[in-house]
Amino acid sequence: MNRIVVVGNGPAAHRLVERLRAHGHTGPITVLGREEHPAYNRVLLGAVLDRTLTPATVALPTVDAEVHLRVTATDIDRARRVVRTDTGDEHPYDVLVLATGSRPRLPEIPGLDGDRLQALRTLADCARIGSAAGPVAVLGGGILGVEAARALLARGHEVTLVHPNPHLMDRQLDDVGGRLLAERLGKLGVELRLGRRAIAYRRGRLILDSSDVVPASLVVACTGVTAETGLAVRAGLPVRHGIVVDDRLRTGDARIHAIGDCAEHDGEASGLIASAWEQADALAELLAGGDARYRGTRTVTRLKARGIDLASIGSVGCLESTDAEVVTLSDPARGRYAKLALREERITGAVLFGFPEAIAAVSQLHDRDLPVPTDRLALLLGTPAAVPGAPAELPDDAVICRCNNVTKKALTTAWQGGARSVPELARATRATTGCGGCVDDVGRICGALADRIEHQKEGAA
Repeated sequence: MNRIVVVGNGPAAHRLVERLRAHGHTGPITVLGREEHPAYNRVLLGAVLDRTLTPATVALPTVDAEVHLRVTATDIDRARRVVRTDTGDEHPYDVLVLATGSRPRLPEIPGLDGDRLQALRTLADCARIGSAAGPVAVLGGGILGVEAARALLARGHEVTLVHPNPHLMDRQLDDVGGRLLAERLGKLGVELRLGRRAIAYRRGRLILDSSDVVPASLVVACTGVTAETGLAVRAGLPVRHGIVVDDRLRTGDARIHAIGDCAEHDGEASGLIASAWEQADALAELLAGGDARYRGTRTVTRLKARGIDLASIGSVGCLESTDAEVVTLSDPARGRYAKLALREERITGAVLFGFPEAIAAVSQLHDRDLPVPTDRLALLLGTPAAVPGAPAELPDDAVICRCNNVTKKALTTAWQGGARSVPELARATRATTGCGGCVDDVGRICGALADRIEHQKEGAA
C-alpha cells in the first residue's frame, strides 16, 4: 500500500491530490491542513477583500483524500516514517510531501502591536481586515500590496500605500511601468508614499522616515513572506531559503518531497502559484510511476486589481539589456504602455499596461516559447490576424485562466458536457472568476467550438 501524506492544504497540495487521482493513484492520501477552512485559492484573496468574490466562491473542489483541518504537523520521524501532529496523532507514510507554504514577514515598528498590524495571507486575515473601520495604511508596494490597496479603496476606506522603493512593483516593472501604475492608483484615490519607510505608530497615526504622518486605524503588512521550513529543519532536511529539492522535487530524504512556496529548486524559492501548480503536476506524475522532471517555471505575473490591466512576463532585467531586441509602445494619453525584450524572436521579458488583448497573446507566446510575429505593433495592439496561437488553436494543455489554472482541455471538456456559454463555462470550470482577464479568450474558445460543430453539421448534410 503506497500511503501518501501531504502536509499543507493550500493550492499546491490540492493540485497534487487532484493530479494523483487523475494519474490513477488508488492508494490512501492523507492531507493535514492548519487552517479551519477547506482548501481555497489564495491568489484570489484580493477579490474576497474587495467583495468581488465571497469566501465560498474561492473554495477549491473537494478531492478524494482524507483531509484533516485545524491540525499542525509538529515532527517527522524519518526512521519510522511517521508524521506527528499537535493533536497527538501519528500518520504513517510511504511518501511524504511537504506543502507547508510560507508565512508573512511582519515589520517591527515601535508602537505598532498585533491589534493594529495585520498581514494578508489567509481568509481569516481577510475577515479581520474587512471588519476594520477608518483609514488604512498598506505597507509594501509589491503585487499583494497594490492589490490590497485597490481592494480596500473599493471597500470605501481612505488608503495610503507606503513603499520603500522609488516605484511600485519594482521586481516586476521597469521605471515607466511603475510610474504609470502609481498614476493610475493615484487617480483612483490611493495616496502614495514612495521611497518612504514607517518608523513609528502613535494612536491612529503612522509616522514615516520623512516625518510625514499617515492616518491609519489599521496597518496592513504586505512586506514579503518567508518559506515555512520549520518542520523540515527539525527533521534534518537541507534548507536554505526554502526546503532544497532536485528536479524530482525530492529533499535530502528520497521518501520526502516538497512543493510550492516552501520548496527551493535550483537556488530559487519563487513563491508563485504557477510554480506550485507545475511542481504539483510533475510530482503527481512521478509518484504515479511516470518520469517527469521539474525544470522551473516561466514567470507570468498578472495584477489582479479592479480596473487595471497589467502584466509582467519573464525577467524585467531583460528590458534594459543591450543584447536584446527591445520593442516599446508608449501611449501616455490613453494610459497605455508596452515593452518587450526579444532574443532569437522569443520573448524574454515584457511589461504590458493597458493592453488586455496583448497580455493574453504575449503570455501564451512566452509560455509556449514561440517566435513572435514580424509585425510587433499588431501583436501589441491585439490585431487577431497578427497573433499566432490564438486561444482556439492552442494545444490542450495551454493554461487559459491563470487565476484558477484552467486549461483549454478543461474548457473543451466542459463545453462538450453542455456548458455552451461563457457564464456556463465559468460555473463548470471557474475560468473568468478570478481577475477576469481571460473572459475574451474563453469567449473565443466557446465560439470556435460552436463554429466547429456547425461546420461538422454542414459537412454531414
